[in-house]
Amino acid sequence: MNSLLRIPYAAAWGAARGVASHVPPGGSKIRRVLAGRAGLLERYAEWAARYRDPSRKLLWMHAPSVGEGLQALPVLQLMRARRPDVQIAYTFYSPSAAHFASRLEADFADYLPFDTVEDARRAIACLAPNALVFSKLDIWPLLTETAAELGVKLGVVSGALSLHSRRGGMLGRQLLGDAYGKFDAVGAATPGDAERFRAQGVPYARVSVTGDTRYDQVWERAGRAATPLVESLRSVRPTVVAGSTWPSDERRLLKAWAGVMKGLPRTRIVIAPHEISEVHISGILAWAKMHGRSAARIDDAAPDTDVIVVDRVGVLGDLYALGHIAYVGGAFHRAGLHSVLEPAAFGMPVLFGPKHTKSADAANLLTARGAVVVRDATDIERWILRFFYSDDERQIAGGRAKEMVKRGLGAAERSFALVSRLLD
Repeated sequence: MNSLLRIPYAAAWGAARGVASHVPPGGSKIRRVLAGRAGLLERYAEWAARYRDPSRKLLWMHAPSVGEGLQALPVLQLMRARRPDVQIAYTFYSPSAAHFASRLEADFADYLPFDTVEDARRAIACLAPNALVFSKLDIWPLLTETAAELGVKLGVVSGALSLHSRRGGMLGRQLLGDAYGKFDAVGAATPGDAERFRAQGVPYARVSVTGDTRYDQVWERAGRAATPLVESLRSVRPTVVAGSTWPSDERRLLKAWAGVMKGLPRTRIVIAPHEISEVHISGILAWAKMHGRSAARIDDAAPDTDVIVVDRVGVLGDLYALGHIAYVGGAFHRAGLHSVLEPAAFGMPVLFGPKHTKSADAANLLTARGAVVVRDATDIERWILRFFYSDDERQIAGGRAKEMVKRGLGAAERSFALVSRLLD
């Protein structure tokens, strides 16, 4: 890290650590970020004293949120199945990942400490990792530099650096340039990502293209036996599954759905909002009632329910199995498009809005002609009716989407091999 930035950077995180010990739990994300780190290093030390086995190696995998956690998951599953000699520590940054982390078969799972040298040294002393591996990107400069100094091998799996990433700007390079130079192995998602990692300072020979493990993860999930929840909601009715929607999506989607119901009254829709709140869920249910359609929350729904609203997390990836067409939210919202791979793996054509340019998966789906960009409610209505009126066109587009996912398989094995080399 640039020496001029080191002092203010460390001071900012030191202040955050001080605040964390006095912030009561609350509903806002920032309060949860801070409160989750109260007593954090004491939890590290307690686990280490009770469970760290010095005769076994330890892999420390970091994934900031659920999306990156899903990319880490196939590697962790292979590690658990094939390397009983390895303990696994898993850290995350976002409070939204806490539930996901609790379900992993990790020996230790908790928040990542704030990025100070002192906290990094204490965490490393507790975990005694042989390798620290980041999923996708969330690289912290002082943790990385400290780990390298203490002899911990450093790696990245499913590494992705977008063309528009601020990490490639002047400030990003000043903060992270030294850290990138410390990496022992980077498995990039694409050749373009590999070149951008090299441009950031990772030595050329230490970067390889291993692919994106999400392809393996969604393919495996789509191939599983259906869950009891999915079986209870199966129907021959034409079904759209709308995943990770924001209000900006729903305004257009529900307006389109009013037209779809006139053209095809038997259609039904499953809506899984990105952010679950009582006001939000109630609003969708009220809309359905106003239009004379039956509606229910996911746990109260039946196969003949017209509008099913998903009011809990963790089930969307399975619910795509109910659909014939998928709509993925976020591309009418500043947050950007959410993952299109899950519905594509189930062999459905995918609709999404115009703000998709940062998603390489969306670009691949469009190139494969397994997806369609919709720009307003009229577009959404037109494409849903078109795909339902033509089974052949819908199935061909869905087949192209599924084939695109299939071409991306194999990244989990390659990433597991990379991590194993770091450990050994």
